[in-house]
Amino acid sequence: WSPFVYKLFAPRTHSNLQQFRREFSGLYVIPLQKMSKENTDTAAAAARVDKELDLSNAGRGVWLVKVPKYIANKWEKAPGNIEVGKLKISKQVGQKAQVSLTLSDAVINIDPAEEIPRDHRLDVSVVTKQTLGVFAHSVPASGAGSADPTPESEKLFMEGRIVQKLECRPYADNCYMKMKLESIRKASQPARQLKSLEKIVQTFKPVSDHKHNIEEKERKKAEGKKSRDDKNAVLDMLFNAFEKHQYYNIKDLVKITRQPISYLKEILKEVCDYNMKNPHKNMWELKKEYRHYKEDDKKDEDGKEGGMSDSDSD
Repeated sequence: WSPFVYKLFAPRTHSNLQQFRREFSGLYVIPLQKMSKENTDTAAAAARVDKELDLSNAGRGVWLVKVPKYIANKWEKAPGNIEVGKLKISKQVGQKAQVSLTLSDAVINIDPAEEIPRDHRLDVSVVTKQTLGVFAHSVPASGAGSADPTPESEKLFMEGRIVQKLECRPYADNCYMKMKLESIRKASQPARQLKSLEKIVQTFKPVSDHKHNIEEKERKKAEGKKSRDDKNAVLDMLFNAFEKHQYYNIKDLVKITRQPISYLKEILKEVCDYNMKNPHKNMWELKKEYRHYKEDDKKDEDGKEGGMSDSDSD
């Protein structure tokens, strides 16, 4: 038997190769017998829209070839319409056909630094329990300024029915062993590596003052410095406040009188008592000699102030 030699050419477009990098010649495969009813209805609806499904090659037998990743990468980088390799089929009497793949010089020289094996064998298996088809689609060229083509404008062709599956395997020669050692070396390298720096890199640069501190200083400056008022004026403000409520915490009294807290406490100690026990713990009230609450008002005030509690940072 004389061997048959077939030339392989790269496809015109690489869109299918990019999506299905491990499949032969960039065509994608659809398992026809596993399509659900919904997918069938969707495909039928699409066919009704464009009516461009070409089944003229439905009876043609095709091969589905699984190639190594490094071959798929080379074929993906190859320009269109160049010879990417040759298939050689030889058969002897009483033996199975031997299929081999030889990559072309154009593919090998795409990236000379990356050496890959040139010769490969293909293990053949016959498809018996599946019905697989190979489909290709073509997109009409869009003119300048035109919108992107829609799926309805694409044409779908059936390239044939898969009759054999082939798996491409390299020979264990020196080139393949060298490539595997290089891949193992790269895989063993840690993703993050230590690097010696000659100078200090400051990821956090010091600042004279932080933003929130500056804002706080500006707020206090806008409020102005609290100055001490006359003692009698402060007492009048306190008595007016205690006419409204019987109990106050120090923070509320500071807001009412706008006096420094140390100066305010000096005056409070003269006219007020500081409660150390519940229910009005940490709150100030007038001394008995300054009180003039009515009994009913005092009960109402106790009811209102019963829920008030605030810590006094003495």
